[in-house]
Amino acid sequence: AVKGRMIWGDLVPLGEVWRAGANDATTFTTSKDIMVEGKKLPAGTYSFFIIPGESSSTFIFNKVAKQWGAFDYDPAQDALRVSVPSGQGSSMEERLVYEVKPASFEVRWEYGVASAKLSK
Repeated sequence: AVKGRMIWGDLVPLGEVWRAGANDATTFTTSKDIMVEGKKLPAGTYSFFIIPGESSSTFIFNKVAKQWGAFDYDPAQDALRVSVPSGQGSSMEERLVYEVKPASFEVRWEYGVASAKLSK
């Protein structure tokens, strides 16, 4: 939870790999091959990391699904990295939100938002 803290650029530093959650790295599973920002992500389960930035962020899908934080993160194991737009959202999100829709995958927390286009 935000709990009155500044999240982006403070609790979560900009420009550094973040596990996109607390403790274990967040996982992202797809049962079919999908396109993320026009690039293929094969069916599977991945650890999900973000390198947050002010106007663009990097979404990372890493082949090592079970990881504790980002301590052993190895970029050589990345299945896919995509640059996505990021910035200020229109509303405050007290808790970290992941929203997957047929055409997008969005991450929102505090006033920050980053979103990737999805397609089949």
